[in-house]
Amino acid sequence: MMLATTNGFELTEISPGFGAEIRGFDAAKHMTDEIFRFLQDTITVYGVVIIRDSQLSDESHIRLARMFGELDDVKPYIAAGRKNRLRYDELFDVSNIEADGSIVHPDSPRGQANKGNSLFHVDSSFNPRRAGYSLLLAHELPPAGSGGKTAFADTRTAFAELDDETKEDLLVNDYVAAHSILHSRKLASPEYFADVDPSRFPMGRHKIVQRHERSGRMNLYIAAHIHHVEKVSEEKSKALLEKIFHHATQPKYVIEVEWKQPGDLVIWDNTCTMHRVVPGPYSAEFRRDMRRATVHDSSSTAWGLNEHSNVRQGLP
Repeated sequence: MMLATTNGFELTEISPGFGAEIRGFDAAKHMTDEIFRFLQDTITVYGVVIIRDSQLSDESHIRLARMFGELDDVKPYIAAGRKNRLRYDELFDVSNIEADGSIVHPDSPRGQANKGNSLFHVDSSFNPRRAGYSLLLAHELPPAGSGGKTAFADTRTAFAELDDETKEDLLVNDYVAAHSILHSRKLASPEYFADVDPSRFPMGRHKIVQRHERSGRMNLYIAAHIHHVEKVSEEKSKALLEKIFHHATQPKYVIEVEWKQPGDLVIWDNTCTMHRVVPGPYSAEFRRDMRRATVHDSSSTAWGLNEHSNVRQGLP
């Protein structure tokens, strides 16, 4: 539904209150403070914003991302042994492409790890400082119908529509969850990661229920990275996580974004949404070149209950 024409842009709502598409927006041009505020405010309201044919290069992609705050980088992944296919460490390579240009083999270590991207998650919750905004840009896309859409879940509305008993339980107990990238990878590929024990590695600790500061709305900060809920039994932890995760990923809270052409850009706020790639045959047959700039969260809950440290997790 077309909502407004602001600053010469067409703004279309994808789902009531969640997800918006902006047309007529050249993100590569000089951005005034007024236009940037419009963009950031739109993300605050809708959680996810799509900009078609953004005209961004790697350089202008990074410049735009820096307007949102301090950037994360891929150095932990490089230190773990991955060869960086891209020119800039500020861009995360979330493609299925090897450094030599070939398609990542599904049975390779990276192919197995990539399966975790098909689970609903937030970026970098397993690190001491979590991600705020993510800016994902399409450079090369597989054929339509072969998979590769990106799905998003509205975790603010999901919290608002929880049953009263569960909502009271969450608010009264103020649960803390421990996030691990190894846990989500093991969930998605249990046989390959069978010998990996996530509990032996650092985890990011964040409260499950938080107030999303820019909007003032309450939010479920959950992800497939969650290994356990602290200070409850394993049974209670599992039951609680399954309940709220199932609730938050119901179709009524989820939108799917179709990538239509190279240059399409999607920006989302990790502190009020979850996302996942929709799998399909493309992953073994067609190149999907996607590059993400990740902005460190700057809210008062950016570090969760973690020490302020630059120690970050990365997989080869």
